[in-house]
Amino acid sequence: MFKSLIAIIGPTGSGKTEFSIKLSEKIPINVINADSRQIYKYMNIGTAKPTLKQRSKVKHYIVDQVYPNINYSLNNFINDAKESYENILLQDLIPIIVGGTGLYIWALLDDWQLPDVPPDQEYRNYLEIKIKNNKPEYLSNLFISEIGHENSKNFDLNNNRRLIRYLEIINTIGPEAFLANKKTEKDNHLIIGLDYCKNTQEKKLSKRIDKMLDQGWINEVENLMQKGYNLSHHSMSGIGYKEIYLYLTKDIDHNKMRELIIKRTLNLVKKQRTWFKKSDKRINWIDNTKSSNQVELIKNKIIKYREENESN
Repeated sequence: MFKSLIAIIGPTGSGKTEFSIKLSEKIPINVINADSRQIYKYMNIGTAKPTLKQRSKVKHYIVDQVYPNINYSLNNFINDAKESYENILLQDLIPIIVGGTGLYIWALLDDWQLPDVPPDQEYRNYLEIKIKNNKPEYLSNLFISEIGHENSKNFDLNNNRRLIRYLEIINTIGPEAFLANKKTEKDNHLIIGLDYCKNTQEKKLSKRIDKMLDQGWINEVENLMQKGYNLSHHSMSGIGYKEIYLYLTKDIDHNKMRELIIKRTLNLVKKQRTWFKKSDKRINWIDNTKSSNQVELIKNKIIKYREENESN
């Protein structure tokens, strides 16, 4: 589907949104969001969603896509991204994928072809019972036993919701067909990776979280609760939303809430760095904190990349 794509990727807090806004001032781009939490309406502060002012400068697709009670699958994202990509090209603009959700990013860049397997509620119920009656790692161990340890390294083994879906597909079509639907790595795309120093990340991310709390993150979750959204909705399991919910229901205090948000954020960044490896030669890594002319350099790289692809 995608002959050539341009993506700006990186861990939480690496400045992807701000970088893309600055880039839009130099070349005519639209953004395809690849953050799995920014798709939800009403969830703005805790997802670091581009502000209305930022979105007035450059159009963002797949932002505020669904209500928080809607389950949004990887297939939904791929289909929406394809439609967004075509819409942007029709306007003679440059589509740029921006986000930190590795599953979304590589599904597009490596052209994953996902099987159209309908939900199997009976099998899901079976797995839910197994989860309750076994150790926490039951699902990940089952998944590894199905596809093998080496293949499992490319999946998030801590996300039970996705593991249930993967096992559901495997139960229907078998592990060989499941793995066959993941295409091999492609190197025809331009991938820009933004990152920052690991040694300062805890201080940097703690400061970021405190700023979000000061901006009204707790009020945002309170408003979601008033609209009827709760922890039974997948969107509310997101980092910070779950912890603030528990704080508002008096299950934890403010200090514990903040501590858990920071811990989960650091764990997320660790996972993101496994999705986006420094050893991956396809990624053009830059330290977004070191040079003021990085945007100009990337602009020139994009122009050159597009010229080369148009001539092929």
